[in-house]
Amino acid sequence: MPLFSILGNSQRLDGGAMFGNAPRALWSRWIAPDGENRIPLACRCLLVKDADGRHVLFETGIGAFFEPALRERYGVVESRHVLLDALAELGLSHEDIDVVVLSHLHFDHAGGLLAPWADGAPPRLLFPRARFLVGAVHWRRALDPHPRDRASFIPELPGLLQASGRLELVEGAHSATLGEAVRFHYSDGHTPGLMMAEVGGVVFCADLIPGRHWVHLPITMGYDRWPEKLIEEKREFLQDKLSRGVRLFFTHDHECALAEVTCDARGRFGTAHERAALAGSLAAPEAT
Repeated sequence: MPLFSILGNSQRLDGGAMFGNAPRALWSRWIAPDGENRIPLACRCLLVKDADGRHVLFETGIGAFFEPALRERYGVVESRHVLLDALAELGLSHEDIDVVVLSHLHFDHAGGLLAPWADGAPPRLLFPRARFLVGAVHWRRALDPHPRDRASFIPELPGLLQASGRLELVEGAHSATLGEAVRFHYSDGHTPGLMMAEVGGVVFCADLIPGRHWVHLPITMGYDRWPEKLIEEKREFLQDKLSRGVRLFFTHDHECALAEVTCDARGRFGTAHERAALAGSLAAPEAT
């Protein structure tokens, strides 16, 4: 099936927060920070076109729902809704999307569901025809966030999704909407019930593995709720994908969309055959 990497709005966030307890001397060799210690981050989505006659979008990025002051606070680079522009380049609009799969409801993954900010206008859902798939465990977290991650959620979003009448809460490896075509994996280390979708030989890693540099097992984010558990989940996840030849799709890596998993003689995981973008085919990957 044709797979496309789709760029949404990008961010610049504190490198120390993104690399947890890794020292700046290490992570700054991987991604150079700016004068405010921030590193560039993508909010990349995955589009499957014509999957049994449907267009399926995996995540929506951060979007443009923030008012200007909050956009600046959270390091959102662009003021326009970049995902809508990227869909248009493929001849689609948000109205053409049949299914939106959300790994979790943190604003940098689900904010693109909302229309761009307008002064005085309440939040409004886009994607008027789509069914919205969210993991059931994570949905419960979104309804009652912990003080540690409350600011990561959009308060109005659960109500809007429920009111749409098109919300499916997913439990287990498959959903009623997508059936056997998409297999789901779950993780609790970043947020309870993080849901990672595997489709067409690719797995959307979400915030279990935001980019290539987080493939290394000890590297976690300061935003992760349970780093030690995340490391164990990541080990099992990577071993499985390596054994089955499933490629990794990265949402936050600003230079790499797709890569194969490797593991050396010491048991250290890495990546190979990295690709900056995905445009319809997994054949003949090119190193970047």
